[in-house]
Amino acid sequence: MARIALFPGSFDPFTNGHLDIVRRGAALFDKVIIAIGTNSSKQRYLPVERMQALIATVFEDEPRVTVHTFKGLTAEFAREVGARYLLRGLRNSLDFEYEMPIAYGNQHVNTELETVFLLTSPTLGAVSSTIIRDIHRYGGNVDAFLPFVLPPVAELG
Repeated sequence: MARIALFPGSFDPFTNGHLDIVRRGAALFDKVIIAIGTNSSKQRYLPVERMQALIATVFEDEPRVTVHTFKGLTAEFAREVGARYLLRGLRNSLDFEYEMPIAYGNQHVNTELETVFLLTSPTLGAVSSTIIRDIHRYGGNVDAFLPFVLPPVAELG
């Protein structure tokens, strides 16, 4: 049986920290599915379809990594795609405090699902998608934080 890991998130945007987790996860699992979830309580900075396309270009030469979008519960989507593992990155202890109850909830919904935490590489742990959005929104250069170039703010719609 293939070891399939689901790496869920809003990825708004997908950062070099996310890239690091996917690459390291791909060394542990047979397949990694990057799953861009829709959170009805959040308004996205970048449209889901555009982010999916940008991420897909990053992994176009890595057949074991795919990019999907989903709505609903992460644990249910994991079951739909045959993933038995959730891959999550931790930058600090606050991330762990946030992720732990989510992992318990996911396992309650899907008892075959195991959450695997990877520590973010030290050089990438200080930057979040929120910080990157704010820098970009006000015209700053975010190229050093992303594995692709974001379109200008005027083109994000």
